[in-house]
Amino acid sequence: MHASNWRARPLRVAVLAVKVAPSLNITSESPLGIFRNHQKNPPDSEGAAGISLEEEGDTLVLRASGEWVVAAISGVDRQLRGFDAKSGQVTRAVFDLGEVTRFDTSAAVILSRCAYALEEAGARVEFQNLNEAQSLLLDKLGQDGPPAPVEEHEVGLYAHVAGNMGDAVIAVSREAVGIIEFLGEVVAAVGRVFRRPARLRWVPFVHHMERAGFDALPLVCLLTFLIGAVLAQQGATQLSKFGADYFTVNMVTIVFLREVGLLLTAIIVAGRSGSAFTAEIGSMKMREEIDAMRTLGLDPMDMLILPRVLALIVTLPMLAFVADLMGLLGGGVVSFFMLGMSPGLYIDRVRDAADFWTFAVGIIKAPFMAAMIAMVGCRAGLLVTGSAESVGQQTTHSVVRAIFLVIIVDAIFAMFFTAVGV
Repeated sequence: MHASNWRARPLRVAVLAVKVAPSLNITSESPLGIFRNHQKNPPDSEGAAGISLEEEGDTLVLRASGEWVVAAISGVDRQLRGFDAKSGQVTRAVFDLGEVTRFDTSAAVILSRCAYALEEAGARVEFQNLNEAQSLLLDKLGQDGPPAPVEEHEVGLYAHVAGNMGDAVIAVSREAVGIIEFLGEVVAAVGRVFRRPARLRWVPFVHHMERAGFDALPLVCLLTFLIGAVLAQQGATQLSKFGADYFTVNMVTIVFLREVGLLLTAIIVAGRSGSAFTAEIGSMKMREEIDAMRTLGLDPMDMLILPRVLALIVTLPMLAFVADLMGLLGGGVVSFFMLGMSPGLYIDRVRDAADFWTFAVGIIKAPFMAAMIAMVGCRAGLLVTGSAESVGQQTTHSVVRAIFLVIIVDAIFAMFFTAVGV
């Protein structure tokens, strides 16, 4: 739109949108559906709005991208406020909204304020690549006149810290709700597979078992062997001061079978397979392949997510079992060289130190950790937007969240088994 008519068209519908939307059958792609989507699905912190400024002579092109909604737009607001002071340096300004995925009233207010500042400085303002909902909001604000100036108040240190803590709590709460919702979708999909096993894509399931599980065996074996050896060496060094160096075997056995073996394996899988799930699904989302699957009537939950989740649930207990063996092997090597303990005696000591539940405590936790890793990785892939930067951000976030949830699950089971006396 040109500066002369960007706020000239009358608007009756926008002011009624929020009132009438609940009573209408509105799709998510319709203009009014955008209002509904914003109310139902608050944006994640990863979908923050972005803007790039490109100067072409006396013309300034402002390209907007991402989710321009109230919870994610503060950074762009600061950028545009800083730009207002330089608005007199351009004679023509173009706002390109072609890459904006979500847009609400706060975004319209910010853009209108910047447009008014540019017009007052003598520049012509144009808006390009607007959808209908964006155009309606901007037209309505254009009729109402420029936004009232906001007095800026200096924020004290304590208020700033409290605000940041509040933002963090809100972000964590939204993330928790999102993970719980996704967990419900996965459980429903698993129920459908139990009723009709043919729904499961068996070839991708076996493929991901190999990729996520068996291909990780060399790395898991090497790291757990080394950790077992280091744990035995440090334990023997300290226990020998009390004449109890033979109890090194008991320490390595119990610690590895109950905690360390599985925990190390889960962290390795989270960094290796969880990030791979995010990158694979995120790349498909960025190239709109997932939208194409839905258009063809294929459910991404059945095609992409469920095979990965079930494959990891099956393979992580196997990897944990191998990790336990390799950790005990590393402890046995150190015991042989440092303590002079024969392999036969070492095996007898392991049998005396461990019973069935010592081993079972670690294996029982494995499927739950695997489910957390796979779901977090797949969900992060679905949150990817249209940029390569978003793939990297979501991959990083998925690994951090997966490791965090693995530790939370481990702590919950540790308290539970202690409470029941196992």
